Amino acid sequence: MDTTRVSSTAFDGTPHAPAHARKFVRQVLGEWRLGHLAEDAVLLTSELVTNAVVHAGTGIELTCRLNVEATPAKLEIEVDDHHPTRTIEEAEAVPADTMRTSGRGLALAGMLADAWGVTYTKTAKRVWVRMELGDGFDRQDALSASLPIAPPVESLHVGVIVCDRDGVVESWNSEAEKLLGWQADEVVGGSLEKLVAWRGHGPYALTLADTLGLGRWRGEAHMRHLDGTMMPVYVSHLRARGQRSAIWMVVAADHRYVLTPPPAPMRREAGRRIKDLLDQDMPFAELLDTIAQIVQVSSGGDAAYVLLSADGGDRFGVAAGAGATAGLVGVLATGVFSADRKAPTMLDDLLAEDVELAEQLRARSLACAPLLVSGEVTGYIVVTATQPGRFDQELTVSLQHIADQVAVPVQRERLAEEDRAHRGRLSFLAEAGELLAGVHDEELIAALTAQLVVPKIATWAAVYLTDLAGMTRLAHVWHSEERHNAELRTLLPAIPRTALTEVSWPVGPETVLSFPLLTQGRSHGALVIGRAEPTLPLELADLLADLCRLVALNLHTAMLYARQATTSRVLQRSLLPMRVAPMPGLESAVVYEPAEEGADVGGDFYDLFTVADHWCFALGDVCGSGPEAAAVTGLARHAVRLLAKEHYTVADILDRLNQALLEEGEDGRFLSLLCGELTPLAQGGALCTVASAGHPPPLLLRADGTVQAVATPQLLLGIEADARFYVETFELAPEEVLLCVTDGVTERRDGDRLLDDGDGLAALLAGCTGLSAHAVAERVRHAVETFAAEPSQDDVALLVIKAAPLRQVRM
Repeated sequence: MDTTRVSSTAFDGTPHAPAHARKFVRQVLGEWRLGHLAEDAVLLTSELVTNAVVHAGTGIELTCRLNVEATPAKLEIEVDDHHPTRTIEEAEAVPADTMRTSGRGLALAGMLADAWGVTYTKTAKRVWVRMELGDGFDRQDALSASLPIAPPVESLHVGVIVCDRDGVVESWNSEAEKLLGWQADEVVGGSLEKLVAWRGHGPYALTLADTLGLGRWRGEAHMRHLDGTMMPVYVSHLRARGQRSAIWMVVAADHRYVLTPPPAPMRREAGRRIKDLLDQDMPFAELLDTIAQIVQVSSGGDAAYVLLSADGGDRFGVAAGAGATAGLVGVLATGVFSADRKAPTMLDDLLAEDVELAEQLRARSLACAPLLVSGEVTGYIVVTATQPGRFDQELTVSLQHIADQVAVPVQRERLAEEDRAHRGRLSFLAEAGELLAGVHDEELIAALTAQLVVPKIATWAAVYLTDLAGMTRLAHVWHSEERHNAELRTLLPAIPRTALTEVSWPVGPETVLSFPLLTQGRSHGALVIGRAEPTLPLELADLLADLCRLVALNLHTAMLYARQATTSRVLQRSLLPMRVAPMPGLESAVVYEPAEEGADVGGDFYDLFTVADHWCFALGDVCGSGPEAAAVTGLARHAVRLLAKEHYTVADILDRLNQALLEEGEDGRFLSLLCGELTPLAQGGALCTVASAGHPPPLLLRADGTVQAVATPQLLLGIEADARFYVETFELAPEEVLLCVTDGVTERRDGDRLLDDGDGLAALLAGCTGLSAHAVAERVRHAVETFAAEPSQDDVALLVIKAAPLRQVRM
């Protein structure tokens, strides 16, 4: 049997603390029949508490502990403050004749106590003194002193008083008359406040009006007796839900055991367990989870939560939960939890106060206490139950005691964790941004997003995408165990029929949460995750919100890119001929390769078309790239075709196109152009009229294998308004080949060497005797591609025309 006796109290670290401490110790030692030690014990206590007030400035806990079974029996007095980093002040050696009024505490401890010491924990500093009681101490007398003297049963009167919410007495039974002396007709209709000397205790005390509004409450009070004395009583208050009247059951303080609730050892132990918990070094999330578990078990509630401030401190979000939690996420938008509510709260029926919160918590009863740091509410300890009226006011006192214990340590750990989480969040988002950067495919973005959160944050993830028409579809799923991917896809709706926030997710035991992918006011879908844990910490909720914004931005960019790419592709294709016109007696082949990856059209262009009884061809190269170059490409190709069909000569075509470019007013927008006409000859082959405006001259491969240039380069188009162009004529005989190229062929570079250095292109063409037009084009293309290890940085365009042998000509 443990015979150790303990009595504790706590008070603020104010100048009044030493006086309260002296009174408390004197009272406790009187109850323990240790009055002969009172003077020394009170003096020691006063000095230790004064030292804590002056040098720590925090709340103080005072504990008296008597161990009567020790040999010798001993009395210990402990003073705890919450400033462990501030060391105690020891008295300095001073001359004997020097009188000092401070710094004597530990010197007195050494003189009056048998032992003293200091114990440091993570959150507190404890200074203790020990006084041995000696052989003359009567153990049996001390033990019997702790047993209360039971008052006679004949003096028990249970008064029942009924009053309304305003405190007006409605009913007064005969037992109340015997207890307090007042007759019913003397008090009914009057104010209860006139009969009750209501004095609150502590910073969270309720007024009498507040107490009458509660569902239930038990506690001590003083009521006025008919003879004018103030009588100590014990009150049990009850107000039924939905009723205005409250019932008070009142007994004399000596008979309080009649109305006090049965002991709740788990509730009494909660403070000690949490105090021990704070001395341990554990991860922040585990600390909060453990606090929630202790509170839930000790309170007897169905669930308990730790809420921490969010959004600048005006709102509160779930940081940890235990018990029958409802998968709460992020911030609770409710008036129950407020930065201005600095007292504990108990609600008998949450449904009547806040329907939204009641549905979120799946609860009817709620009790909570604020976490106060420097007068600011930094969070809440919350307990809930599914039935109404489950808690009493005593629970709020216990919750506030726990909240006061954990507020500062939790805030300190939270700030450190926020710093670590911020760095981790930046690292995670940087990794996600790097992974998603440059990805313009929505399906790939969905796949990467799912794999970013599994298994780091969720057991599984699914990404839904919404198109421009508003249709939402399941794009990708990913499970931490890949073998469940197919099953997960079948369980999730492929095309939700309702908004994703309203979908019921029948996918298993996990808590399923949905996060919208929103950017610029438009929804691109949602990220849906499944977690084994019932609650999602606020830090993870913020991280997922940031990730979803990043993903939505990339989806928006991908959508714009796809739209622009489609538009660009359509426009680019309009810049090149859909097909090359067939030419009887002539064979043609074209190679066209833009340097830009994924582009259909570059700065080079070609055309080959029929005009009356002859054919026209053009091969050009626009200075520059991008949309401006594409505009000149379109202008040049269509102008050449239009002017040719209007029977302009080749020279006139170049003149008109030169004027058109100059009229556009784009400085530095030049164009090289090779333009020509082919007129079939009766004996086979064709008569070729050609002009080259700053373009590489075409090469003619004769039947005997010789190669010659058949045009002289003239001035570029778009430079001089007065420029005049001329044509040159030659005959393309059967079996002869005409090769027209852009500078992407002649200037193909390998280090300092060009492909056309030393007439390299002519030598290449000379080796093509006897080949078809397509074979010649392929050999030149292959030579350009393999000339250097690096890809070509310029557009490549070439046109090959070969006159057919005489036997193949059909007139």
